[in-house]
Amino acid sequence: MAQPFKLIRPKHVPSLDPGFRPAVLANRAFQEDVRASGEGVPLVLGLERTNDVLSRFETTVFPADHPQAGANFMYVERLVKFLLWQQGAWKIYVGGSRDIGDAIAATYAPDGARAFDAFFMGKQVYEHPFTVVPCAADEVPPTREISQPLGRHLEGYRIGFDLGASDRKVSAVVNGEAIYSEEVIWQPRENADPNYHYHEILTALKTAASKLSRVDAIGGSSAGIYVNNRPMIASLFRGVPDERYGEIRNTFQRLQAEFNVPFEIINDGDVTALAGSMSLGVNSVLGIALGSSEAAGYVDHEGNITGWLNELAFAPVDYNPDASVDEWSYDRGCGVTYFSQQAVFRLAPKVGINIPAEMTDAEKLKFVQHRLEMGDAGAIQIWQNIGIYMGYALAHYADFYDLAHVLILGRCTSGRGGALIMEGANMVLASEFPELATRLTLHLPDEQSRRVGQSIAAASLPQIGDRVTK
Repeated sequence: MAQPFKLIRPKHVPSLDPGFRPAVLANRAFQEDVRASGEGVPLVLGLERTNDVLSRFETTVFPADHPQAGANFMYVERLVKFLLWQQGAWKIYVGGSRDIGDAIAATYAPDGARAFDAFFMGKQVYEHPFTVVPCAADEVPPTREISQPLGRHLEGYRIGFDLGASDRKVSAVVNGEAIYSEEVIWQPRENADPNYHYHEILTALKTAASKLSRVDAIGGSSAGIYVNNRPMIASLFRGVPDERYGEIRNTFQRLQAEFNVPFEIINDGDVTALAGSMSLGVNSVLGIALGSSEAAGYVDHEGNITGWLNELAFAPVDYNPDASVDEWSYDRGCGVTYFSQQAVFRLAPKVGINIPAEMTDAEKLKFVQHRLEMGDAGAIQIWQNIGIYMGYALAHYADFYDLAHVLILGRCTSGRGGALIMEGANMVLASEFPELATRLTLHLPDEQSRRVGQSIAAASLPQIGDRVTK
């Protein structure tokens, strides 16, 4: 009888989520079983993005006629899902077993279980029909990666902004020093009119501009995928109907025309990583912002960005078949419901914290955080559980990134929450992954940097050139 894919109970079980089964433990157990069999066969995944850029991931699986071959599909399907959101692709080569390749193709078909992912990556992000190519392992094309410098321009009078689903942040920055910062609650997901978004962001920029004698450049960050300052897709604007989304794509060009200065907006995860690299003076940094969603970004060992999506909010970290469901993709066990305010809202009822329904999401988070600051035992449990999740997720991420440092920030890390998350993550790493714990350093910025650090780092994105008065 074919053996199923094994799920491993962690040493540290989250008290509020006893069914949690970390992806990292299941994947490593599978690979150990393949090695022990002595019969592993190669499987090569190739992920093609724009301009023929391609990433490869090489692993091994059981041969098709092996008694444990029944475990292959879940291992590969979850692997493809992770890589797709980590790196991005409109075409996936599945090199190896034809059975596995055909099964992945069916899964990502228009009527398959991962139809959302295929539509998102194909039509909405890369504007190509999403394609799965089953082939032999040696037929997967070679790696063609790119990397490029990001930001770090500190001279001049700049504005930096960060757009979250619960609040928008803006900073006025002079020669690398923030002289003014503010956070304003807003409701982007509930507003269908593109003009609402334009005027809210314009108000933030004008507020910051009023604190400066001039404006030389504007840089920003937001959840979503941006190409040439155009949001190809972003959950922030999910309330805008398709027939008006073209207006959203032109929003930042309109804002640039309003100020007539160099202007750049990119994914908030990359700005998170940039903020960490700049503040710590190090590279090989994964930045993770726990806010309305999970935003992630990566700066490689040379201090460059890779062009990967790093949308880890939709990358699976829990293989429990009854894991929480992401409200957008309807997949289970993805990072967004473990490393954002959604995790807080999911766990709060389990400790008897009833959040008033009429509150905005930002108010709901502050409501639970107030309980945490008052020493509420249930609220403490919530953040301890998130810390355990984080430890196992970081070990999982380290199997896909070359990591030396992880920067953790965002609204969910404010107050006591950040320290509890760090404590739980370090406990898991030291206990379950001691080798990784010796080479991976976790960082938690100070309170001010935690809350507005991204908008300050975003200000460094555009290059002013000759515009700055010397």
